[in-house]
Amino acid sequence: MKTRIDRRDFLKVAGAAGAGVGLASMGMPSLWAAEYANGAPVAEKLGWRVACCAYTFNQFTFYEALERTASLGLKLVEGFSWQPVSKEKQDGQTNETMSAAVCEQVKKRLADTGMKLAGCYMAEMPNKEDVCRKKFEWAKKLGVEYFVAEPPLAAMDMVARLCDEYEICVAIHNHPKPSSVYWDPETVVKATKGRTKRLGASADTGHWVRSGLDPVECVKRLEGRLISFHLKDITEVGKVDAPDVPWGEGKGNVEGVLREVYRQKAKPVFGIEYEQHGETRPDLAKCLAFIDKVAAKLMDGSK
Repeated sequence: MKTRIDRRDFLKVAGAAGAGVGLASMGMPSLWAAEYANGAPVAEKLGWRVACCAYTFNQFTFYEALERTASLGLKLVEGFSWQPVSKEKQDGQTNETMSAAVCEQVKKRLADTGMKLAGCYMAEMPNKEDVCRKKFEWAKKLGVEYFVAEPPLAAMDMVARLCDEYEICVAIHNHPKPSSVYWDPETVVKATKGRTKRLGASADTGHWVRSGLDPVECVKRLEGRLISFHLKDITEVGKVDAPDVPWGEGKGNVEGVLREVYRQKAKPVFGIEYEQHGETRPDLAKCLAFIDKVAAKLMDGSK
């Protein structure tokens, strides 16, 4: 597997060299001292925050995903609950079952790398308050802002109450039809109606396109409920296994999605997520360059 790209190649991809986050000086392996990107500084001027979904690096540990995210110049990561924390088996997975000692180690690793665990995808959020409460307590300790989950409809009142109690959002995620009840955004609209604004959507635009939906229209239907994105661009409409491509190179109308978010004056976390294995950072650098390009257009009023 290719592990790094030539700096001149990166300059062609992103248009600028990374400013550096000092990974080598923090004791990280020398591999991570070379940057792939400089984050999304133009998008940040719009108040937009960009994260990398750790699932993009699902063949690695959480700590390795942090290092790879940092090499992109990003400071936000969205974890997922079945990812091993480290190569040490006793450290467990990135969820509420980790020990108090490992939780403190994770907090230190985040601080040392200048990273924030903005969100975490939960494989399960059942209609059981004692089970869910443990998840919220764990997230509160780590400063997690939101969960990405697909709780059952019957659990919504309980989940909404925990959201307000712990001041942590739950962003309802959509998988492609027919595997998810939430594949149609109208289901999310109904599930959140009349409930706390901390209950909203994790908009997976690639899965909408895989379900044959128009992602811009889906974003419009979720106005006021956008908490986070799994922002994807894919090669084909209506094909469940269509592969991911850099933003702006597929059929996902990512620019249209970003323009609609801007119109709504929404401030969700934009998570970059790739589902295929392999070295994806050159493509992720392209995604960051694309969102900055669109942000620049929006700032100067370009169509």
